[in-house]
Amino acid sequence: MSQTKHYDVIILGAGAAGLMCAFLLGQSGLKVLLLEKSNKPGKKILMSGGGRCNFTNLHTSAANFLSDNPHFCKSALSRFTPWHFIEMVNKHNISYHEKELGQLFCDDSSKDIVNMLLDECVEGRVEIRLNTAVTAVDCKHTIGLNTSAGKLTADRLVVATGGLSIPKMGGSDFGYQLAEQLNLNVKPKQAALVPFVFTDDYKELFSSLSGTAVSVDVSVVGDQSAPSFRHHMLFTHRGLSGPSILQISSYWHSGMSLKVNILPEHNAYEALLRAKKDTPQIVLNHWLSQLIAKKAALAILRHEFPQWHDLALQNLSTENIFKVASLLNGWLLKPSGTEGYRTAEVTLGGVDTTQLSSKTMAAIEHPNVYFIGEVVDVTGHLGGFNFQWAWASAYAAAQGIISSQIK
Repeated sequence: MSQTKHYDVIILGAGAAGLMCAFLLGQSGLKVLLLEKSNKPGKKILMSGGGRCNFTNLHTSAANFLSDNPHFCKSALSRFTPWHFIEMVNKHNISYHEKELGQLFCDDSSKDIVNMLLDECVEGRVEIRLNTAVTAVDCKHTIGLNTSAGKLTADRLVVATGGLSIPKMGGSDFGYQLAEQLNLNVKPKQAALVPFVFTDDYKELFSSLSGTAVSVDVSVVGDQSAPSFRHHMLFTHRGLSGPSILQISSYWHSGMSLKVNILPEHNAYEALLRAKKDTPQIVLNHWLSQLIAKKAALAILRHEFPQWHDLALQNLSTENIFKVASLLNGWLLKPSGTEGYRTAEVTLGGVDTTQLSSKTMAAIEHPNVYFIGEVVDVTGHLGGFNFQWAWASAYAAAQGIISSQIK
């Protein structure tokens, strides 16, 4: 009869957080096993940033994260900053660049980041098992796992299983189920950093504009505490995407409307009145074509103002100009939903942080079990923040485990 193999730490999930935590623990001298249910490590890292991995953001702060417990992330983020990760990237001679707004991308490929993490795991003698499913977990005393590769035990368990986003990349609810098994609360979950879809009223308009981008400022109606986001909005066959839309999706709930300012640089009412005075013969849609993509200007005005879109400004009353301006500075759109977890970059919600230690990421009632990364109720904005949370929460857990070994 084969003897159950025992480890100091078993980590579930070989994504960003799992790989980071594994090599830190392994290099401290601990015997570490990293289990991954899919056929390769770091799948979401590989597909991120268009294949170039937006691995961190220079401007990371707690303000870039959503959580029911907004102070929770501060401890981990302050102890492992973007500069700590950059130091490791430099050590591995990975070339990178700042694209915009503090976002750092690999010059070559996301594979550089995955290979860096795997090389560090090799240095830490981390054992990695792929294609290994966990079927049962017992955390009462020593950690006991039933897996497709047999029974395993460990002194500590780190749950880095990610969320529900992008199931084809391995997204699942395993971590949430395990938390509930341990009587931990799991905050409501929804797809975040995700495109919106619309009903038939807008399908023809959006489909005709598919691939067209407009610079906008977008907010949600009915939540004064939610920020607005100024960036590109991309029309798709099914609805809306692009950075501004993905950002606001984290603050949107079913039934809410979006307020889209198509001319964030202008007071549309004043601009239209001035244009009516200076160039009264200019047609409304030609005027807007000077400020946004011509295709978008023509389609939006034709859809929203079929009776006015091709009129000269001199033929529009002040009242009608006000109506047009109100739309341009505050187009109200009500999505029917989002594209869901299939295309969502992250999962909003997750393991309740009030039941975890912000210093070590350990469950307060189960101090030998740790939750890190996306499975926790900490969700970053678009732009490298979710990776920085993965690195920082992994570091916090690793340091917590290492210090407890020393004691």
